[in-house]
Amino acid sequence: MSVISIFAVALMLFVSVPSFAQGWIEYDNRVDFFGVNLPAQPSVKDIKYNTEYGVQVLPGRVYNSEAGGERYSITVVDYSNLQKMEAERVKQCRAAGGEGDVCMDIYMHEMRGAVIFATWNLLNNALQKGSKVTRVAYSRTDLVEGQELYMTNGDGSMVIASIYMHENRLYILEGTVPANSPPPVVFFTSMGFLDQEGKRIRYSSPYVNGLPKPARGR
Repeated sequence: MSVISIFAVALMLFVSVPSFAQGWIEYDNRVDFFGVNLPAQPSVKDIKYNTEYGVQVLPGRVYNSEAGGERYSITVVDYSNLQKMEAERVKQCRAAGGEGDVCMDIYMHEMRGAVIFATWNLLNNALQKGSKVTRVAYSRTDLVEGQELYMTNGDGSMVIASIYMHENRLYILEGTVPANSPPPVVFFTSMGFLDQEGKRIRYSSPYVNGLPKPARGR
């Protein structure tokens, strides 16, 4: 199969939903504010996530769902307290006599670089396992901008990953299917973000975390 974007594959499969998607559930999570289609109710695991510069450890959760040799995961990392955490670190650093870059507030570096850092981690892990990275591309879901990756493992299984940042939360999606299986399109195209009331958000123009929020579309 030639390597093309999730959206192009979705268009090809739109007319006939593949059998592997039958019986899937619509999973909405109002703790981490996302909704996605999964083959089964996911397991949930709390994690600690090291930020790029190694000065902060953030809370997160991993949601895993498996069926028929297919594996799907959503990792959500909460960056919402990062600014406060960095301000406190800088305060303590200066009180201890530190100065210059050692005590520089790198909140903006960590926040704006979160998607790139997560993308690098996925790429690096794939290369270390001997997987082949076949594409890195721009992505967006409901106009929230992000990245997408395509990888092929040594056993022929396909991995598609996408990374987004919304409302100061980092979302890392990974879908793995066995060799010669349809790509995990239903999983990725169903991904969306929820508001405080549990309603799905779709913007009227591209959303970039940290910039003024666009109006919501219909």
